[in-house]
Amino acid sequence: MNYEQTLDYLYSKLPMFTRVGAVAFKKDLHNTIVMCEKLGNPQDKFKTIHVGGTNGKGSTSHMLSAIFQQAGFKTGLYTSPHLKDFRERIRINGAMISKDFVVDFVASQSNIIEELSPSFFEVTVAMAFSYFETQQVDIAIVEVGLGGRLDSTNIIIPELSVITNISLDHTNILGNTLPEIAAEKAGIIKPGIPVVIGERHPETDQTFIKKAEETGSEIVFADEQLNIQHFQRENEVLNLSVGDKDHVLFQELTLDLTGSYQLKNILTVIQSVLVLSKLGYQISDQDIRTALRGVKQLTGLQGRWQVIGTHPLIICDTGHNIAGITEVAQNIRETPHDHLHIVIGMVKDKDIGGVLKLLPSDARYYFCQPDLERALPAAELARQALDHQLIGEVFQSVQFALTAAKNDANDDDLIFVGGSTFVVADVL
Repeated sequence: MNYEQTLDYLYSKLPMFTRVGAVAFKKDLHNTIVMCEKLGNPQDKFKTIHVGGTNGKGSTSHMLSAIFQQAGFKTGLYTSPHLKDFRERIRINGAMISKDFVVDFVASQSNIIEELSPSFFEVTVAMAFSYFETQQVDIAIVEVGLGGRLDSTNIIIPELSVITNISLDHTNILGNTLPEIAAEKAGIIKPGIPVVIGERHPETDQTFIKKAEETGSEIVFADEQLNIQHFQRENEVLNLSVGDKDHVLFQELTLDLTGSYQLKNILTVIQSVLVLSKLGYQISDQDIRTALRGVKQLTGLQGRWQVIGTHPLIICDTGHNIAGITEVAQNIRETPHDHLHIVIGMVKDKDIGGVLKLLPSDARYYFCQPDLERALPAAELARQALDHQLIGEVFQSVQFALTAAKNDANDDDLIFVGGSTFVVADVL
């Protein structure tokens, strides 16, 4: 098989969560363990940092990767899902995995794939670990796919575990309360391995503290130790200063990710670096400054409050649950514009009503559906939106919806595109 045929095989043969939802989630680590054992347990041959949480884990992973790259480490980065190209999931120093490696890996593992019938994600994790070992990375930043305790990535023993925050998402799999979800996320905390929690929350703090006590892990809450001294968004960057309780640690940092939610993620990232520095990792303040100024260029990160057009201003964002859309709505309010146009699509297994009630009623809506089986039909989304006084038209594809919004908008208007990672993927 060539590369395109190999991808077709993976997509058609293996259950894929992004396409079909919960039925693709394997509730144990068996397949991943067996596949990696057959490969000689590559995940044990390089150092890792494990990043989980409900929101922000992708941005946090990319920022950490950029910092390690800038500090001179050969840095692997595993994230999911991809937006445009499957190979976005597996990178080294920002460069995507080679097509040849993808083809050769699947060909060499075809027997065990046929035998185990693993999920798409399980195969991808094993592929990433094998690639990182083969390329002899110094360290890999590994983003959790779903939850933590039973996620395929959870066979690693990292240098540091990072959990960004907890909010309600994937409740059909992870639990219906914040403590239940936190317990699943806390599953990445390993014996004797320090853990950084990004955000305190009265309903989840004790879950993490108890787990850390059980595992003998040093635990620190980033937003308890650090704070944003001031910030300003200008010229597609965030300028900010970060301090602790006593003094300013970083005066005038520049971050090329401009969503206001990055103010939370940056505290998690800097606290993580402080912990890693105590473990002996040589990362200078200048490394941090340079890396944060160029996260997108260093790592290829896309879809985070990303400007994709001007006159009218067009911005997309992958926020897709209540916590994520709350941040999106805040960013929309803070972005100057005359009229607001929102191109939106969602998937079936989200809290549709919870998201819709957060969106502004003074916008013109363009309801659409991403190109996957989990997509909520655009007409159904429009029907539910009426209950929240959100008015607009229905379109059969994201591109049709965006084209209509562009035709309707004036130069000083704002078009926002989102509601789902897969809507952003279709646009990009």
